[in-house]
Amino acid sequence: MGPSVDLAVIGSGGAAFSAAIRATNLGKAVVMIERGTFGGTCVNTGCVPSKALIAATEARHTAADAPHRFPGIAASAGAVDMAGLIGGKQALVEELRGEKYVDVAEAYGWRVVEGDASFTGSPEAPVLRVTTPDGPVETIEAAQYLVATGSRPWAPPIPGLDDVGYLTSTTAMELNMVPESLLVLGGGYVALEMAQLFARLGSTVTMLVRSRLASKEEPEVHRTLRDVFADEGIRVVRRAEVTHLRQEAATGQVVATAAVSGGQQEFRAARILVALGRRPVTLGLNLKEVGVATNESGAIQVTDQLQSSNPRIWAAGDVTGHHEFVYVAARHGALVADNAFTGVGRSVDYTHLPRVTFTTPAIGAVGLTEAAVVAAGIRCNCSVLPLEYVPRALVNRDTRGFIKIVIDDDTKQILGITALAKDAGELAAAGVHILGRTIDDVIDSWAPYLTMAEGIRLAAQAFTTDVSTLSCCA
Repeated sequence: MGPSVDLAVIGSGGAAFSAAIRATNLGKAVVMIERGTFGGTCVNTGCVPSKALIAATEARHTAADAPHRFPGIAASAGAVDMAGLIGGKQALVEELRGEKYVDVAEAYGWRVVEGDASFTGSPEAPVLRVTTPDGPVETIEAAQYLVATGSRPWAPPIPGLDDVGYLTSTTAMELNMVPESLLVLGGGYVALEMAQLFARLGSTVTMLVRSRLASKEEPEVHRTLRDVFADEGIRVVRRAEVTHLRQEAATGQVVATAAVSGGQQEFRAARILVALGRRPVTLGLNLKEVGVATNESGAIQVTDQLQSSNPRIWAAGDVTGHHEFVYVAARHGALVADNAFTGVGRSVDYTHLPRVTFTTPAIGAVGLTEAAVVAAGIRCNCSVLPLEYVPRALVNRDTRGFIKIVIDDDTKQILGITALAKDAGELAAAGVHILGRTIDDVIDSWAPYLTMAEGIRLAAQAFTTDVSTLSCCA
């Protein structure tokens, strides 16, 4: 008796759906197994809810800040109805989960099984054992398997952490009251977004950061964003590592003891949010029994074609330990279906991968940083253009930020672009099509006046021209 289905997918997020859609379009029979909320991280606890809340708090901040930025404008921001805000966010989540996941699965017609899946059998004959909520166990044998179980917030083993009711990026977005004060552990994209979000809701926020803000991006990002955060009342403490946590009986506050630049300091707040990264969800899948190797963090080890150490089992999305973006997961899923069923042998390529952090101003980047170029042994040159030279930023009355271009100094080819600006994500998306071109190519291209994208052309001109001497569009 042969396999009962062509592709069995564990998970129901971006990678799972992309693979299922592509496989179905190839005429393959698909079954999808989900043990939790349908739709995965992005729509339920990640991109959609967080960016919805960020947009709301930006609107509030803009209202409060408008009289200072724009003469003649009168506006103000009142108290936040946190329950109403969270309710609106949840309504959007449920709407998108229905339209983009439940309805899509029904339209394509693949089978969905609610239950907890784990592998059994042998490396040569892997089988899925699915325990459903009401008890029955179903066995599913497939020609190919895809593990797309995603990742979850990770908390380090800090003494006392489990006793203080810490928040994660998931649980913080379910609060029905704004904390009076908040400690944020971490300086990555989740920590940055959550810190600014809660500061704009009214919390007094302190960030405890091991190295610097956005440490994987250009150092100019840290320096500029630190000043922006300071202006918004967010305290950033660098070279801080929390060694112990406790809850103060008299006040109910969380007290964090941290090693800071060689000394010890205590920090107090009503709540603490841990944003120190995520870990792949692979526990309980019984991967070892079917010959699937994982690394020390639990990520499934895959080839460039996303095949695990078992040739019939593939992995896609966060569970691989690769870049934690939903658009990466979606690309992974489609690639797996193509490789599993058409034999094309496509490889994943991150050369032109854009990355965005939704702070205000936002961080947008594509390609290599200056440090990465130097580490690769390439002789490079850089242009860092302050936003005060970008007309769009001037009319926005917000010149906080910059656009940086890194080039190969021999060929003049663009190797990396980083922006800290309003709409920096759109600049990163534009940069996808600019990497590899020369600065002369960009200088000679069209750039609409009073767009932020014009700043890329101006940053390219800055390699050879004093842009302060240019007229509009010159």
